[in-house]
Amino acid sequence: MKTSINSANQFIRPANCAGRFYPADAGQLRRNIETCLAAVSPTVGGVPKAIIAPHAGYVYSGPIAASAYACLRAGTQTIRRVVVIGPSHYSDFEGVATSAADAFESPLGVVPLDAAAIAIARQMPQVIVSEEAHLPEHSIEVHLPFLQVVLESFRLVPLLVGQASEDEVSEVLDVLWGGEETVIVVSSDLSHYHDYATACKLDLQTSRAIESLAGERIENSVACGCRPIRGLLRAARQHHLRCRNVDLRNSGDTAGSRDRVVGYGAFVLAGSSREVEVPC
Repeated sequence: MKTSINSANQFIRPANCAGRFYPADAGQLRRNIETCLAAVSPTVGGVPKAIIAPHAGYVYSGPIAASAYACLRAGTQTIRRVVVIGPSHYSDFEGVATSAADAFESPLGVVPLDAAAIAIARQMPQVIVSEEAHLPEHSIEVHLPFLQVVLESFRLVPLLVGQASEDEVSEVLDVLWGGEETVIVVSSDLSHYHDYATACKLDLQTSRAIESLAGERIENSVACGCRPIRGLLRAARQHHLRCRNVDLRNSGDTAGSRDRVVGYGAFVLAGSSREVEVPC
């Protein structure tokens, strides 16, 4: 797995999924994302505090992810920090893992990490640093190009969830909560490898649980990012957020067969919340 150090001796986590999960060519990638965003009906309302969006290859999940990201466009002038939290697919560890990198890279450019916010998170006992977990992982990387297209400028807080409880994840999100400058992106697909009809039924049940902020009803069998989702939903209850589904489809609706599909949901969470100061 590639690593990168530039001439300024910065450690930049490279775009290891480019050319596999999404186009490696910057122009093609931007056009792909803009096409997905253009297909989303205009949204009404303020800027979400958090979104849940899928992390599969763009040909499969890109249109569904766009349904969530289109809701963030109203925050282009205000959002300056993005906490992206997803499941660890390749490394098993206790707690929540951040990165020691200075920046993450995509074909659209380099995204600097928010060192001040990460330093706050690292004071928590459940937060560790693990490049071994981050380097091969796609659950954060696939969101970066969408964020780069939708937002003008932002700093990233990357978090991978290993063996962590709902409370542990929620505690980390709470110290990073901030105000209107901060948005949280939870990365998760839904059901995996069922036939189309079964997947639709399971994903609808999961969608209703998420909209009800009922994290206890969400298991790994119905959402690979169940731990970050549960942590977000717990924090959402504490901060009096409301959740709504804005898209619910699967790979049988986008680019795959209907024999064995993967489910995707897009959710936005918004509402009144207590603001917590986090250094910008």
